[in-house]
Amino acid sequence: MNKKNYRLLFLSTPVGALGSGIGGGVELTLQNAAKALIAKGHEIEIVAPEGSITKVAKLTQIAGNVQIPAQTKVGIDMVMMPQDSVLENMWSYARESQHQFDLLFNFAYDWLPLYLTPFFDRPIAHWISMASLSPVMDAMVSKTVQRFPKAIAVNTRACADTFSDGERLMIMGKGIDVAQYKFVAQPQKPSLAWVGRISPEKGLEDAAEAAQVTGLPLHIFGLIQDHDYWQQIQISFPQAEIHYEGFLSTDALQHKLGQCSALLMTPRWVEAFGNAAIEAFACGVPVISYSSGGLTEIVRHGKTGFLVEMGSVAGLINAISQLAQIDRLTCRQQVEAEYSLEVWGDRLERWFEELITAHP
Repeated sequence: MNKKNYRLLFLSTPVGALGSGIGGGVELTLQNAAKALIAKGHEIEIVAPEGSITKVAKLTQIAGNVQIPAQTKVGIDMVMMPQDSVLENMWSYARESQHQFDLLFNFAYDWLPLYLTPFFDRPIAHWISMASLSPVMDAMVSKTVQRFPKAIAVNTRACADTFSDGERLMIMGKGIDVAQYKFVAQPQKPSLAWVGRISPEKGLEDAAEAAQVTGLPLHIFGLIQDHDYWQQIQISFPQAEIHYEGFLSTDALQHKLGQCSALLMTPRWVEAFGNAAIEAFACGVPVISYSSGGLTEIVRHGKTGFLVEMGSVAGLINAISQLAQIDRLTCRQQVEAEYSLEVWGDRLERWFEELITAHP
């Protein structure tokens, strides 16, 4: 029996243009999913806010006002949408063009696409990129997955368990193009890395304090989302050798990240996955992370990094002192075995096949 090639419509996050960094890890996830499925012969169109950039697939840009990021609305039990919302406009485009596709793939962490699922003629697969942050979102996830089993996927079991109907959610992991990352067996000199949006829930101040105490340089990569928070960190740790490297392309990031002794991941919330962890592994860089959320399912304590108690800077410092026991090749081997585009593409393809076949 010949494998069928599907036409897929990917709908990006509405919080910012693809390529801007405002969408965080979702931007990389969407493009890697597209790469993985295009390699398997599927046809993909990406719909994203105006100003988006991608070289991966056909891109349709949609005008409108961007959505407020969900992490700024934690606990709010209401739906908020700006006038002339880009999210609304993206989904209007999806409704009008749905019959050109076999399946729609939603990357917005938002109530609206979930609500719209029963009103479309084509199946919709939803990628939920963060843990449960509000009662209204949690309730809509439950309603959707009860009516459309297997329609919603998350990164990890830890992420799923934050939702009321977490046992119904698909656990899909992630994948990266490992060939884009150069393995570095030994960095030229000891240093630390931190990757992510510079925003309070990411806990950058703990990494800065660890760098100040150990005397190791800390290279910071990512979009400065909260400028006041960033200024306060620099004031609070004047003795820390901090180098802000900016928001970089994958190629530029891996080149600099590979020269670091370890990646510190210090989230103050339940991190649903942590793209930076597998990017670091691909470069041979061990990960020292707080023992929370999806990172507990990625980092193998004592093998590819260390897990320490959330908020424990002393734990970070102790782990840094033990880095010599980590074999960097083991980090690379883990990402090749578990997080390659080939492995992830197989999972996505099987998931879409089930949804398309089951759709009335």
